[in-house]
Amino acid sequence: MLSAEIIAIGSELLTPNFVDTNSMYLTRQLNEIGISVVMKAITGDDENYLEQALRGSLERTPIIITIGGLGPTEDDVTKKVVARVLRRQLVLDDDILASIEKRFKARGVEMPKNNARQALILSGSEVLENKNGTAPGLWINADRNHVVLLPGPPSELMPMFEETCIPRLRKLAGGMALARRIFRTTGLPESALDARIAPIYQKHKNVQTTLLAKPGQVDVRLTAAARTEAEADRTVQDLADGIEKELQEFIFAKTEQSLEEIVGMHLVDKKATIAVAESCTGGMLAERLTGVDGSSRYFLSGIITYSNQSKIDLAGIPPLLLEMQGAVSEEVARGLAESIREKIGTTIGVGITGIAGPSGGSPEKPVGTVHIAVAGPGGISHQRYVFPGSRDRIRWQATQAALNMTRRVLLEM
Repeated sequence: MLSAEIIAIGSELLTPNFVDTNSMYLTRQLNEIGISVVMKAITGDDENYLEQALRGSLERTPIIITIGGLGPTEDDVTKKVVARVLRRQLVLDDDILASIEKRFKARGVEMPKNNARQALILSGSEVLENKNGTAPGLWINADRNHVVLLPGPPSELMPMFEETCIPRLRKLAGGMALARRIFRTTGLPESALDARIAPIYQKHKNVQTTLLAKPGQVDVRLTAAARTEAEADRTVQDLADGIEKELQEFIFAKTEQSLEEIVGMHLVDKKATIAVAESCTGGMLAERLTGVDGSSRYFLSGIITYSNQSKIDLAGIPPLLLEMQGAVSEEVARGLAESIREKIGTTIGVGITGIAGPSGGSPEKPVGTVHIAVAGPGGISHQRYVFPGSRDRIRWQATQAALNMTRRVLLEM
């Protein structure tokens, strides 16, 4: 696959207040036409750092796309640095200058003198028209490299890229077709999952395999490029078949759907309903289930039994059971699941109780200990987990495990 690098320029991008969404957009667009993004970099408005990044990219990769730094102020240094690195002259383009002046005149404002900087272009470059702003883009052919300079505002970058760059880049990519597969998994940590499928994907050098891990979930993404869609599809499907066979019980989706969406789909398919009784997750499971469009068809009720007294009053857990087994126990989780199912009259009842931390743990029940029970027509299933991480991470993983247990119960119905 043809490869590209992206350099986003702007000191604001190095603060916690801004997210580089442009790079994500460009990556998606480039991948769609068969170009892989092999590196991304963010530099401040600093000539030295930008020059180092640019020189490194030129040595490695045929396509370099810069974002931002094309404005009229002193800290907009992109064209200056690119010109120096490529040994090109910056020359004033009278047509661009006239266009900028016309744009200001249409607003009844005189063009500030520093906006004339935006009419400077590199000698030998092609101007990319900006229909939504004053900063034109540039396309520069430099020996074995293609350097593309794009403005920073997304409202300017996106239409410019789609109208002027994608047709050129598609030709450079040779019209390659891409085929993709995704497997969303839960129940296996990334290292264990990779150990199982690495012997499979390592045999397929012509398919790019990427693992994306998040709490309680690992996505396996496969991408193949070929001259035709049919050839790319055959290439990726061969590997996908092997991975699916190996991970079958852990795969909950072969789409971008979330686990709660998949559970909702199964509930609708089975004409089933669900209610939940939560302790340590504090309503997070109910929130995830009800966050799905159309969840009113299957989600009937949820209670938060955070204190022992609420477990007694709302879920009918016997005080003696709490005293003997403790709130964080298999017996209480089972009682929560069974009680909420019977009280609400649902097909499925889920009970969660645990220690989310950071305090409250003991040698017998460390922080992260969670008991989950799912009550259904076939009885009650239970699992004990010890999740690592912060309080929020533990709570999220608990809801992920509860959803997966529910999914498995529904598949058996």
